[in-house]
Amino acid sequence: MAVPKQKKSKARTRSRRANHDRVTLVQFVECPQCGEYTRPHHVCPNCGFYKDREVISQEEE
Repeated sequence: MAVPKQKKSKARTRSRRANHDRVTLVQFVECPQCGEYTRPHHVCPNCGFYKDREVISQEEE
């Protein structure tokens, strides 16, 4: 069975694990219907459109 010859330092171990803790920023795209910024592949909360068709009807009160 393979056994390490030297102990790995805490800094080396923690720097390797640090890549898993990174937070990525959420991307936004402009809605083609209303121009509001929304998340990609999501229904626009402002106008209710997704891929050039209305998914959520906006009733005016």
